[in-house]
Amino acid sequence: MAGGGTCTALWFLFGLVSCQQNMPLPPCDSEIYCTGQLLHHVQTAKLFNDDKHFVDMKLKEHPDVVLSAFQNLSQDWPSNAIPPSTLRDFVGLYFDKPGQEFEPWTPPDWKDNPKLLDRIEDPALAGWAAKLNQLWKSLGRKIRQEVRDHPELYSLIPTPHPLVVPGGRFRELYYWDSYWVVNGLLLSEMTTTARGMIQNLLYLVDRYGFVPNGGRVYYERRSQPPFLTLMVESYYQATQDQAFLRGALPTLDKEYSFWMQNRSLTLHNHTLNRHRVPVGSPRPESYTDDLELAEGLTTDLQKQLLWEELKAGAESGWDFSSRWYRATPPGQTPSLGDTGASQVLPVDLNALLCRNERTLASFHRLLGDPEAAAGYERAAAVRQRAMEALMWDERRGAWFDFSLLTNATRTQFHPSNLAPLWAQCFSAPAMAERALLYLQESGALRFPNGVPASLQDSGQQWDYPNAWPPLQHMLIEGLSKLPSDEAKKLAFDLAQNWIRTNWRAFDKYDAMFEKYDVNGDGKPGGGGEYDVQLGFGWTNGVVLQLLDLYGDRLTAGGLSGTTTCSLPLLLCLLLVTLQ
Repeated sequence: MAGGGTCTALWFLFGLVSCQQNMPLPPCDSEIYCTGQLLHHVQTAKLFNDDKHFVDMKLKEHPDVVLSAFQNLSQDWPSNAIPPSTLRDFVGLYFDKPGQEFEPWTPPDWKDNPKLLDRIEDPALAGWAAKLNQLWKSLGRKIRQEVRDHPELYSLIPTPHPLVVPGGRFRELYYWDSYWVVNGLLLSEMTTTARGMIQNLLYLVDRYGFVPNGGRVYYERRSQPPFLTLMVESYYQATQDQAFLRGALPTLDKEYSFWMQNRSLTLHNHTLNRHRVPVGSPRPESYTDDLELAEGLTTDLQKQLLWEELKAGAESGWDFSSRWYRATPPGQTPSLGDTGASQVLPVDLNALLCRNERTLASFHRLLGDPEAAAGYERAAAVRQRAMEALMWDERRGAWFDFSLLTNATRTQFHPSNLAPLWAQCFSAPAMAERALLYLQESGALRFPNGVPASLQDSGQQWDYPNAWPPLQHMLIEGLSKLPSDEAKKLAFDLAQNWIRTNWRAFDKYDAMFEKYDVNGDGKPGGGGEYDVQLGFGWTNGVVLQLLDLYGDRLTAGGLSGTTTCSLPLLLCLLLVTLQ
């Protein structure tokens, strides 16, 4: 492996050399929301069911006042054993409940009857799409002026425009979720809201050099899969707004440079990217989970390395999955504590960056900079060769994540193994044919309700039996782009299965979920660190995109409506989890 060196903004475009310096990331300097004794005491006292609750609460006083008051309180308990009831009173005195950052807001560009609805043949699906279109109003948020005037009182990062949140506990902007949200908004003809979403993300890149995982200060050290360039592409395709594109492009170049400077690695003379977050402390929003996971470790260094790996897994968006587990000795079952996400070169991240490089090349060429365009085209070609050298398995017929620990590919099934089809980042048509056969023989298509994130039942949410909207969309879109009639038919069949799964769940619960169970008949997914969430931004966006692509053929499946659960939603969900 090679590293070091000084990087200029567009170093990779023209030199094609490895640059892997560890650019310092902006620290979260909040001694309340990110680190410190107050955070530690409140979270370990388990005052709330979800650790995210506390770090989303608003301060009633300036942080210095609250920290001074806590110091005084701590002196009354020299053993640091502050009773939970005392801590609860303290939190009640100095903090407001989460959600104080926003004011009521209905997107002004919301339309009751976007043209998409007229293109959906099945009346049941058209009516459902109209209800999903309504959901944008419930997921829209406008940040109060108070947050901009006194940002020190909030963990929320104030952004300049209103936003659409995923839903549930995710009450702020999230990075890669926003790609499918933006595409859904554009199909709902909400171009102003979509533009504002993109402008918020561009603002974050200009402020931090990259887009944080989400719109909270405790996310300031990690990102998520970099979909911003593709959001700008979607917006440009919908509006042909060249002035917007010209204004956004320098910021897109800046984000690309961040990934190449801080998340790249050269191996066997090939440069590829990975997720890596060198911050060795518990995640504030999952503080007690991370502490408990590290309890069996004997040194501070071991704990710090574990917490770095958990953050890298969170940056991947797949938090968490057996995909990131290191190999364990025979007879030992790997678990979350074996996460080694930074030791993996992921197929999907590199496929995404390959697509970004080609998209950035097209932007620069369109705007009259052929030299920069050629640089990005060279970068994409170099990446494609690297992926085929390190990740492509000719015998199996797919791309696989590459382990830095074993110097070999990891051959477990994940939908991400087909991401180069979605990105169109492969050199020979025969590779696509082999990948189609791999998918058909993988065993992942035997489930009628979606393609699972893996075939490993680890208990983690990015594993079997959960199927996730973005993975379905990328797989379907990738297959639909292939010239093969067989691939196009499979793409439609997968879209039909996914639409029926989402429709059945909506028919039962009158809600959309972030993930679904491939074995359930309209059953939401489960597992992982938190309960399944309602909303849900990217789920709605994927459904609308599939209805746009295949709306003349998709059907709801003739449901009678007799499956609807008549109990309150939370009781329905409880019954589902017990099935």
